Amino acid sequence: MNTTQREADPCVMVIFGATGDLTKRKLFPALYNLAKDGFLPDNFAIVGVGRQELETNDFRTKIIDDLKGFIVGAPDKDLVKWFEERTYYTGGDFDDDKKLFKDIKDLLGEVCEKHQIPENFFYYLATPPQLFANVAGKIYKNGLGKEENGFWRRFIFEKPFGRDLESAHKLNVELGKILKENQIYRIDHYLGKETVQNILVFRFGNSIFEPIWNRNFIDSVQITVAEKLGVEQRGGYYDTAGALRDMIPNHIFQLITLTAMEPPVSFEADEVRDEQAKILHAIQPFAPEDVLHNAVRGQYGAGKTDKVKVPSYRDEGNVAPASNTETYAALKISIDNWRWADVPFYVRTGKHLADKTTTIVIQFKKAPFVLFRDTPVEKLTTNRIVIHVQPNEGITLHFGAKVPGPIV
Repeated sequence: MNTTQREADPCVMVIFGATGDLTKRKLFPALYNLAKDGFLPDNFAIVGVGRQELETNDFRTKIIDDLKGFIVGAPDKDLVKWFEERTYYTGGDFDDDKKLFKDIKDLLGEVCEKHQIPENFFYYLATPPQLFANVAGKIYKNGLGKEENGFWRRFIFEKPFGRDLESAHKLNVELGKILKENQIYRIDHYLGKETVQNILVFRFGNSIFEPIWNRNFIDSVQITVAEKLGVEQRGGYYDTAGALRDMIPNHIFQLITLTAMEPPVSFEADEVRDEQAKILHAIQPFAPEDVLHNAVRGQYGAGKTDKVKVPSYRDEGNVAPASNTETYAALKISIDNWRWADVPFYVRTGKHLADKTTTIVIQFKKAPFVLFRDTPVEKLTTNRIVIHVQPNEGITLHFGAKVPGPIV
């Protein structure tokens, strides 16, 4: 894969949870696109690890079939071949620290030798958070996690990182006993979206926007993450989480902090993180009596999506028949700092909604229409900036003007 751009270091990516939904929808399409854009070197490989007992060839067939539904355009035949040749699989019980992890170790040795890859490994744990420490510990116990002889090891933990504050703290402590902090990457895949990365550039790289990005000019901020799909095969997980836990403290809070944060000293990761953390500290928690006024929960029923019948949430697989888990959640959030005092942030997310879309709407205050009283201009809508995160990325500015003609 020749390129003038910076390639990744030669390495093997080991994906735990390789047959899961996240891997199918996000990881393999992203890896395909990285290869397509020339960011992956020839001495790169992927080892998938899952509970299913599959042969490597069966796994390759599965991921190539899945790719067709989640990449833009038809797959490139040469690239698909390149991708297939570098993808491997082994399966078993994650609790088995003898056979499965011995198989992983043996397979990594074979892959490194075949593709001339130095023993740089990064482990992507696309698993439930309760498995993070257990799997990381078994990787380390079997000699695959220690950094030595100039080779590196990295561990990527996908959201959710714990179920609540207490479990997240506990997980941090457990991982800290196994790994060095610089080996640990806690990630939210939403940050990989181009428009999300562009929010800070849009705000701080354009002098016309930042001076009005505050309570003096902005009336409200609305963040919507709407999904057309239901829970599909994730019923078992989703019924223990719900829309709020699944989306708001991670994806949506990332969007809130990037929209609301102060300018960082630099764009170094620690500096950006510190400013994001200040916004999270400034978000006001709800008092129990305020919940009914500031939160809405809902659950989808049976209906049609694109004229195709879909079951109600309670009829989905692995969902309790009388489940009260929400599939729709909306909140009114207040940020108690100088910039955003009295500016409400409305956030909403849900499954089986009319469209798949993620937007951030900056709604500006109404102009004083004294000059245009009793004219059509008085009825103009207020200005707003709409940041389109997906499916069609972009930023639009809405403003008013009079209809051409002699009448104001």
